[in-house]
Amino acid sequence: MNTFPFRYTFQDVELLRRALTHASYSGENNRALTILGEKVIDGSISLQLLSKNIDMSPKNLNRVIVDLSSNVVSSCVADGGRLGLQKIIRVSWKTNSSAPAVVCGAFRAVFGAIAIDKSSLDSAGKVFLTIHGKGMEKAMAM
Repeated sequence: MNTFPFRYTFQDVELLRRALTHASYSGENNRALTILGEKVIDGSISLQLLSKNIDMSPKNLNRVIVDLSSNVVSSCVADGGRLGLQKIIRVSWKTNSSAPAVVCGAFRAVFGAIAIDKSSLDSAGKVFLTIHGKGMEKAMAM
């Protein structure tokens, strides 16, 4: 088992390894996990919004999701950097491990890996909210 910097212990360490492997390093990389992780993040945002206001109109829901998602996209580099992902992601020698796309991809892939590890999008979403939740609460209060 491997504990990640935000109190999650992977049952399958290979999922963590893949989440932290950039496509420049290996064909077995984090691209698919990045897509799943992005969906985990979007689902977590939607769940939080509707939990607070089930009567929110679809138009407002979409607007707020887009606003919050763009905030998450811009902050995933900061969140990933705070977790030190740029120091542990495996990249080729030609690739800058601190590049925003690399850090953000790894950040998202970690949540995809957690979803598979737990067989639960909800579990991965809860881990995401522990890292990024305070920023979302401020934005949702607007």
